[in-house]
Amino acid sequence: MIAAWLLGLPVVVVPVAVLARLAARQRQRGALVLAVAGGLILAGATILLVLSLSGEPASAASLSAGATAAHAAVAGGGGNSAALIGAAVAVAGSTIGAGIAVAYTGAAALAAMSERPELFGRAMVVVGLAEGIAIYGLIIGIILVGKA
Repeated sequence: MIAAWLLGLPVVVVPVAVLARLAARQRQRGALVLAVAGGLILAGATILLVLSLSGEPASAASLSAGATAAHAAVAGGGGNSAALIGAAVAVAGSTIGAGIAVAYTGAAALAAMSERPELFGRAMVVVGLAEGIAIYGLIIGIILVGKA
């Protein structure tokens, strides 16, 4: 599995480096270059995901004769890969959402505080609520990893 990630790393790194060089030379086409870079990163990440999920799971020793079906499913990677991918999606989605929320609420809070400094406490509560979104995703991720 690690070999797939190491072999797939140049698939992501090389195109991004080339596109960064092109973006520096052609500033007018910056949005197009960024869109192509995003597409290449998505394609490379998809290839890496398919390669890592299609590989055989590594095990230190074979299962004993008295292993239960649940242990066999966990050791064979039967049910835990979906839980781990779900945990990754939950954490990534919540942190991206929290970042966007903090950007907007933080900018609005600074604008409000520049006019009325006594609004500091209220503004920080709103920004803190926006940061709570990431914590909720982290909690869901921990629960899903615990189930795996």
